[in-house]
Amino acid sequence: MESAALLNAIIQNAIDGIITISERGIVETINPSACKLFGYQPEEVIGQNVSMLMPPPDREQHDSYLNRYQTTGVPHIIGIGREVTGLRKDGVKFPFRLGVSEVQFSGRKIYTGFIHDLSRQKEAEEKLKEYASHLEDLVEERTRSLKEIVRELHEAKEEVSLSLEKEKELGQLKSRFVSMASHEFRTPLSAVQLSASLIEKYAEPFANANIRKHVVKIKSAVGNLTTILNDFLSLEKLEAGRVEPSFSTFDLVKLAEEVTEEMQLVAKQNQSIIYQHTGINSMVCLDQNLLKNCIFNIIGNAIKYSGENTFIEFNTEINEKDCIITIKDNGIGIPENDQKHLFEAFFRAHNIGNIPGTGLGLNIVARYTMLMNGKVDFKSKINNGTVFQLLFPTL
Repeated sequence: MESAALLNAIIQNAIDGIITISERGIVETINPSACKLFGYQPEEVIGQNVSMLMPPPDREQHDSYLNRYQTTGVPHIIGIGREVTGLRKDGVKFPFRLGVSEVQFSGRKIYTGFIHDLSRQKEAEEKLKEYASHLEDLVEERTRSLKEIVRELHEAKEEVSLSLEKEKELGQLKSRFVSMASHEFRTPLSAVQLSASLIEKYAEPFANANIRKHVVKIKSAVGNLTTILNDFLSLEKLEAGRVEPSFSTFDLVKLAEEVTEEMQLVAKQNQSIIYQHTGINSMVCLDQNLLKNCIFNIIGNAIKYSGENTFIEFNTEINEKDCIITIKDNGIGIPENDQKHLFEAFFRAHNIGNIPGTGLGLNIVARYTMLMNGKVDFKSKINNGTVFQLLFPTL
């Protein structure tokens, strides 16, 4: 008696629905959970064919399913279980998991159905499908976008490659032109320079001041053109990456004295280049030709931008850490706003007036100095001169 009461209590309080039917498919019992699932009261279901809880076509075919099992003994649900569709009282269909077991009771067969509602699970699965579909759409859209980006990048790469190839061709043409022009101009300029020197020599007996004046002008013009050609040729080599420093040990003082002597010849009237060395050591390990070019450029600018009757100080110093080359003039100076552009190619300060030049000299100096692991520094004030320093590590 207690066992029957316990079993009844379990059935009445079970979370899943439980229904028992006869061999003819008539409902004999239904627990509260099943009533709640289907929306019926117990008295509306008990005594009715269980097919009332099924939508078509299962409703019409249920009795034949039951007869076939009883005849053949081959189960389709009984003892197996499967997912089926139920029909609520309000006509709404819902999915549930049905498990049916056969029980022998009082000499007859009773079928017990265990009903587990799958509505929430199906809703979750449907949402998951929607999310998956949405994610697939996003992935597809993103893939299309990435493909478009890759295509655009590929096109851009091709355009850049074409541009670089054209730029390379133009660079090669420019290099060939600059090199050819520099070499082709040198021959006639040398001839002009030689002819001017001969005219000066042949004109000496006449002691004609006008002849001397014009010869000086010719030589000066040839010198300016030669400097311009040298600058362009140096820049072309730098741009092409064909300048490699060749380090060697040499006497800096000897080099500086030679430069001073050469530059004094092209100095203005009463301009004096005063050279001085500090330190007992005079040997350095640098590229002699590149260093000489740098010093020539800076002293040349000092001569060009300083007036007559002035001094140009040229100092060298070698200490334990650095080799320092200093060139100071008392010229027109560099405007403060122009100083940040001073080492840019083709840049010239705004206060130079008609003084000739290409704006390449200091750019070449900076690049040569960098190739020798050095650096350039300067200080300048308008109408108060400029000081340039080349610093090279000696360690």
